[in-house]
Order: sequence, then C-alpha cells, then structure tokens
Amino acid sequence: MKIDRTHAVKEALALLDEVGLDDLSTRKLAQRLGVQQPALYWHFRDKRALLDAMNAELMARSAHRRPPLPGESWEDFLRAHAIGFRACLLGVRDGARVHAGAHAQPVDLPIAEAQLAILTEAGFPPEDALGALVTLARYVVGFVLEEQAEAAHPPDLETIDAAQFPLLSQAAEAYRQTASDRMFHSGLEVFLTGLASLAVAKGGRQPTSGNS
Repeated sequence: MKIDRTHAVKEALALLDEVGLDDLSTRKLAQRLGVQQPALYWHFRDKRALLDAMNAELMARSAHRRPPLPGESWEDFLRAHAIGFRACLLGVRDGARVHAGAHAQPVDLPIAEAQLAILTEAGFPPEDALGALVTLARYVVGFVLEEQAEAAHPPDLETIDAAQFPLLSQAAEAYRQTASDRMFHSGLEVFLTGLASLAVAKGGRQPTSGNS
C-alpha cells in the first residue's frame, strides 16, 4: 500500500497529541495508517527522520516562519518571531521536544537569510545576527520545554509557609496569577534590551530601529 507522506505526517502529529512523544513510534504510526511498519521506511528511515518531518509541518503551519515585513524594526520582528514560535510549540503536545534537535530544511534557508538581513542592516555583524537568532530560538524552546513539563506535573505552590518564606510565598502567588506568560514576555524584553546594549558594548554603533 502506497503511503502519502503529507498524510502520514499529519497522522503522526495527531498520534503525538494522543500518546505523547515518549510513546510515539513508527510501529504505532504504521498501525494507525493500516500499513506494515517497513512501509514507512521509504519516507522515514527512523524516528528522528519522522520527528524532523513533523517539525517541518509544525513550522509550515506557524505564522512566525516568515521574513520581516517592510518597515518592521528588528526589535518588533524578533518579538513577534519569538511570540509566534512559542505559540507554535505550545500548539501540540510535546512540541518543544519535537523541535529540539530537528534539522533545518532547504525551505528554511531563504527565510533565515531574510531574518539575518534585518539585523545586519540595523548594524549587527553577521555572526552576531546569527548568534542572536539561535539564542532567541533556544530561549523559546527551553521555556516551552519547562511549560509543557510543568503542565504535565503542576507544582504544588499552596504548601509554601508564608510565615517562614514570605518572599517566596509572595512570588509564588504572583506566579499563580500570571502563570508563565508574564515570565516569558519579561525574559524576552530582557533579551531584546541586552541585545541592543551588547552591540554598543562591543564598540559597534547602536543598532537602529526600523521605525526611527
């Protein structure tokens, strides 16, 4: 039986939502598709290849995988990019784990070039521009890894003794109310501010905003 690769990837993502990454296997996917497991090897030689294909599908669905808009500042672009990337990974069960270690696809290269261009045009050297994009991506992936792990096993913040740990109790209450959204956006702004300051500290000119 001939397998349609696109259909197989979509079914793999549906299976991921049902069983999670640890229990996802080519054997279970083959059963879901009604084929023998060796039939999948034509498209996916192993689980890592399947995860790469699943990640590519996730990225293709996401609005964050785009070049900068005309007139968009580098700060606004990176901010929107990070927020969209996080939403993409949170959109599926274990999304961050699927993405971690995934290999770039040829279709990603023109987008990556355009993303580097907005930073180099603002004054960042190419190596710093690439470093910024990689660091930001790893911040998002790491943050979502923690979010999705915590969602599976929520911490018991109610047991903190306010008399013994007043600061921790106060912080935990704020955390309960704002959850991780506020922490993510706060960390993102620290990154963006630090990125601009780093360029100045290294002796370069202040990177310019596209809106200035």
